[in-house]
Amino acid sequence: MPDAAPILAFEELDSTNAEARRRAEAGEAGPLWIIAARQTAGRGRRGRAWETGVGNLAATHLFTTARAPGEAARISFVAALAVADLAAAYISPTLITLKWPNDTMIAGRKTAGILVESGPAGGGLWVAVGIGVNLATEPGDAERPATALARHMSAAPPGPTEALEVLARAFAAWRAVWEGCGFAPIAEAWTARAHGLGERCVARLPAETIEGVAEGLDATGALRLRTDDGAIRLITAGDVFF
Repeated sequence: MPDAAPILAFEELDSTNAEARRRAEAGEAGPLWIIAARQTAGRGRRGRAWETGVGNLAATHLFTTARAPGEAARISFVAALAVADLAAAYISPTLITLKWPNDTMIAGRKTAGILVESGPAGGGLWVAVGIGVNLATEPGDAERPATALARHMSAAPPGPTEALEVLARAFAAWRAVWEGCGFAPIAEAWTARAHGLGERCVARLPAETIEGVAEGLDATGALRLRTDDGAIRLITAGDVFF
């Protein structure tokens, strides 16, 4: 298995993604992980706040790549598989599913989120993969039903540092698959864990709302949605509700 990247630990940060951005813009190339016990301004997708409760994981993986931005963004599926492996190290894998584009679910409730950001770095990109996992507690005012790993364990949940060590190893292994074999095996592994395939859903996009049946990923990671008229729409950005 590939070696995991080194870890930088902080007691408090505004957000681990913000720290990754600062380091990248100062010339840090990575790969490295940044973890914080507390975040004062944690962020999720689409500008949402992300609450990091005590005992939960807030971490960001920073690396550089020569891939184009659209291709590099598929790292979110690599991260989702790594989070699923983290959860499966402590609870039954049958409880764990992945919801497009990058939510990890336990028993149908959100337990983790992923935020990918990037910027120019020499002739390529720096990429920051922010990962938040509810290890001990879930937020009380979450937009969608949420849960924590602890609610599905008979023992105490792992601490953030232990969890990150498991996550980092899984991330390194899945990234090696992506780098060596392309996106197809990542898409296949993600689909095997997918939440809601074959079910009706609503996709809320920036300019419209679409209803249909989720049929899986295309070769780029877009969600294939079959609408009531039989057409296939490719969803590349937005929120999906089952």
